[in-house]
Amino acid sequence: MKGKLLIVVLTLSLVVNASAVATIGYHYWRNTCFAPSAPCPLNQEDHYLYQDLGLSPEQLAKMASLAGSFHRRLNGLEAGIEAKRNLLIDRLEEKKIDLPRTEAIRKEIAAFQDEVQKEVIAHIAESKKIMTPAQQKRFIELLRASSNNGQIHSPFSKN
Repeated sequence: MKGKLLIVVLTLSLVVNASAVATIGYHYWRNTCFAPSAPCPLNQEDHYLYQDLGLSPEQLAKMASLAGSFHRRLNGLEAGIEAKRNLLIDRLEEKKIDLPRTEAIRKEIAAFQDEVQKEVIAHIAESKKIMTPAQQKRFIELLRASSNNGQIHSPFSKN
């Protein structure tokens, strides 16, 4: 009787341990194999949307050059935005807040952000000139997915 009970307990223990190892292995595999690439064209990593388009070496060279100058311009604009935000925080920290001055700073930040949007649109237009029609279509799909939190179709009805 004691022998059978010991075998049952050891078998159950083996099943539980095997299940735990399988579960941990599955989650590790899922998190490493299915990790989505960063789709954002403005990401700070070394991965950009155009790298997922199957571009030729000549296209890649043109895109890398275009992306380099684009990101240098964006970095300058972002530095301006950061400086203005810090200035705004300094003004908000004061005992008596100067509302007209804070509004002027807010407008300056908005102007920088508007310039960023213009740069992005111009960059997309220049990038599309390098791509084939099929690559352009895929690029727009990736762009749409990145702006809709990974959803291919817009969450808003087109009707």
